[in-house]
Amino acid sequence: MDFMQLPEGPITLRDVTVPGCLLGRAEDLSRTDLSIAGGRIVAEGGTPVEMGGAMVLPCFVDMHTHLDKGHIWNRAPNPDGTFPSALAAVAADREARWTAGDVRARMDFALRCAHAHGTRAIRTHLDSLPPQDAITWPVFREMRAEWADRIALQGVCLVPVDRADPEGAFARTADIVADAEGVLGMVTYPVPEFRARLEGFLAMARDRGLAVDFHVDENGDPGPGTLRTIAETVLETGFDAPVTVGHCCSLAVQDEAFALETLDLVAKAGIHVVSLPMCNLYLQDRQAGRTPRWRGVTLLHEMRARGIGVSVASDNTRDPFYAYGDLDMLEVLREATRIGQLDHAGPGWVESVLGHPARAMGIAPPALTPGAPADLVIFRARDWIELFSRPQADRVVLRDGRAIDRRLPDYSELDHLTRTA
Repeated sequence: MDFMQLPEGPITLRDVTVPGCLLGRAEDLSRTDLSIAGGRIVAEGGTPVEMGGAMVLPCFVDMHTHLDKGHIWNRAPNPDGTFPSALAAVAADREARWTAGDVRARMDFALRCAHAHGTRAIRTHLDSLPPQDAITWPVFREMRAEWADRIALQGVCLVPVDRADPEGAFARTADIVADAEGVLGMVTYPVPEFRARLEGFLAMARDRGLAVDFHVDENGDPGPGTLRTIAETVLETGFDAPVTVGHCCSLAVQDEAFALETLDLVAKAGIHVVSLPMCNLYLQDRQAGRTPRWRGVTLLHEMRARGIGVSVASDNTRDPFYAYGDLDMLEVLREATRIGQLDHAGPGWVESVLGHPARAMGIAPPALTPGAPADLVIFRARDWIELFSRPQADRVVLRDGRAIDRRLPDYSELDHLTRTA
């Protein structure tokens, strides 16, 4: 149950705590008043409501998810928790079970969870090897239309680099993505003639007017990986559409000088980075009978120091790549803070779930200034320590200034899809 009920009509939330960066202030947290009328934040007026320092954030932006994979764990568990087993389990399940009805039901369940937790925009990667591209993308377009007044959806095709041949079936997939006004995506790893493949991929995106989003170096290999080549190729080709890279885990185990030189190139190329702290903590450095030696998180502090836009996001949910999660961006921010030790790294990290991903997606950044939509998440907590110490299950979520029904869907709704017998 929500920790408080707000009155109808124009109101002023008196004495709330908000991040200073959202008000253009230098301090980490600020105490202020917020007025709401007509579904928007206004300068003043309305029935006063004493808030006692309750924290207020704009609704979240989750820019790296896999809605098409979500909630298949019960029928396709990962037998040992490793990355190769996740790949195999998903591939088998996709070939056997991913009909339009199956994908739609699981996607709708996931969106209801995200909405209840206070998310307003999501980018989802969609497995797009044929024939799945012709099944999933029409479902995505339907869901985007149905959810348009609650969650803004973006879709990204997901194919491995060695299947992204401009002269092969991938050209048709790219056309499907373009028709859906999506983002061209690819999983990169070292393959013969990688640079030439990458140049062809960027050319396809340029020809179709598409932004690009890569899964990059999601491993613990200390070798050179692919991120540096992506940055170099973006610079050499003059590719000027938005470029996003996700994961980049191997930076943390590469030679320090090499990794930092790579980040200098990423900054110069204007590439946005998304870290997936929960999923990568789950998968990376997992070996049977051995305690993991590293956290899987990428070089967040070093990226920020170079002015690189950094987001954190949910990634997978209750599937072979990550057995847990609920598309709750507060959980993502809380775990990113703990895993990446962001708590003593200066203010403004909350922008990793707000303004940074919004700008990378090309949508209006969330704000708390007059004229902004009153799409807010209100917590009983009064500072970061209180916020991150509890799940905040009693939060209040406002959309257009009105509290939404925050009841989460019951897992039993998916029993007909997830039972194995």
